[in-house]
Amino acid sequence: MSQPRHVGPFLSIVIPCYNEEKNLERGVLEEVHDYLRTQGYAWEVIVANDESTDRSRQLIERYVEGRPCFSLVDIRHGGKPAAVWAGIRQARGEIVLFTDMDQSTPLEEVEKLLPWYDQGCDVVIGSRGTGREGFSFVRRFGSAVFRTLRRLFLLRNISDTQCGFKSCRRQVALQVFPQLQFFKQKDRPTGWKVSAYDVELLHLFVKAGYRLEEVEVAWLNRDQSVTKDETGALARYLRESVEMTREVLRVRVNELKGLYDDV
Repeated sequence: MSQPRHVGPFLSIVIPCYNEEKNLERGVLEEVHDYLRTQGYAWEVIVANDESTDRSRQLIERYVEGRPCFSLVDIRHGGKPAAVWAGIRQARGEIVLFTDMDQSTPLEEVEKLLPWYDQGCDVVIGSRGTGREGFSFVRRFGSAVFRTLRRLFLLRNISDTQCGFKSCRRQVALQVFPQLQFFKQKDRPTGWKVSAYDVELLHLFVKAGYRLEEVEVAWLNRDQSVTKDETGALARYLRESVEMTREVLRVRVNELKGLYDDV
């Protein structure tokens, strides 16, 4: 018996948003639209607003008005994984792409990811390579250290787990995302919080036996947001580094405990 043909857009783009006012003002959604309008497949863009405290929501609402392929989803503040998950649940596409609002990896780089689905892949993720243009020396060094330590414990065959440009089949996302331990925490995050939830997500994809491919994409730090975190660049970087290291260790401990055995 043949499988039913997918009904709906081919590609759903999910963009999480927390205090992205400056990036929105410079026209990132227009960049996304300008690219997608030239494509020969059906698409949709879902912006998931994570209870922003700046003017982000007003700017998004104004942009999506009159553009039926764009939609705004509001959630109570829950962090980036919660925003991405909200977008996934709204998505109707066969393939779902998660991309950051700052468009440090421009949307046209999706052209490097999509052909892999014709070769049977279930998950295709972007990699920033080792150059990390726009990163300071400290951040490049820290990223190298993080990659080295992470690969000692998890995902040895993946170079860059933290690139904010990831895609997968929608049915795969619907199965795996709810398994994240992030959603089993009782405490709600406050303010801007970066976690290495990507590590756990990719670990679950691999654990479930899905075919994953990593593809190098263009990347240049274009983030202009000044309202996500006002503690300063260095303090923010150090806190993120500690949180990401803690997350990797937590995933490794969970694996040893057998918490992912039913995936």
